[in-house]
Amino acid sequence: VATVRAMKYHGGADLKTITQENLAALEKGVTNLERHVENVQKNYGIPCVVSINRFNQDTQKELDLLKSRIEKLGAKVVLATHWGDGGRGAAELARIVVDLCESKGNFQFVYEEQDTLWDKINKIAKKIYRASEVTADGKVRAQIKKLQDDGYGRYPVCVAKTQYSFSTDAQLRAAPSNHVVNVREVRLAAGAEFVVMICGDIMTMPGLPKVPSAVKIDLVDGKVVGLF
Repeated sequence: VATVRAMKYHGGADLKTITQENLAALEKGVTNLERHVENVQKNYGIPCVVSINRFNQDTQKELDLLKSRIEKLGAKVVLATHWGDGGRGAAELARIVVDLCESKGNFQFVYEEQDTLWDKINKIAKKIYRASEVTADGKVRAQIKKLQDDGYGRYPVCVAKTQYSFSTDAQLRAAPSNHVVNVREVRLAAGAEFVVMICGDIMTMPGLPKVPSAVKIDLVDGKVVGLF
């Protein structure tokens, strides 16, 4: 799912003028979406469809540019307006998604199950994020080694990092390459059977405030109170 606005932001457009036509910023920013499509198709081996959520301020030139760049990669592109038109605004998208689900894919991980945990995070960082290097201090490296030695090396690796960039720096937009991914913490999800590599400054789920809304909810005389 993509928007013209988001791609212009990745291209360096100022948020104050983000709704104005800016083909130059869109040209730069669409590289972010292109990399996502390439990762899905080439690195994971599955077909994909790109839904462009179309808004009133999007110009035809911007939509044509975004659509043509993605179609060159062989991905299907559909304009969706479900935010304003409800279900019928995403009907075409739904049909394409169903068709793709029924087609044959060749899903693959970017690493092998027998790879070490350290090799797995390196392959993710270099193939998906286009990083040049993965770093970790001695304490973290020791934690990873212990998990490996304790038999958890076969587990998949889940990377927790900023969603705003391919790097660990939320301000590094578009499609950066040759950056460094630093693993600052490692967590074992033994029940779910995966290992979490926490990279950069990121809050992990559930991401609740100090006083979550749940503490205000109660049942008084058979009625739920505190929902709003």
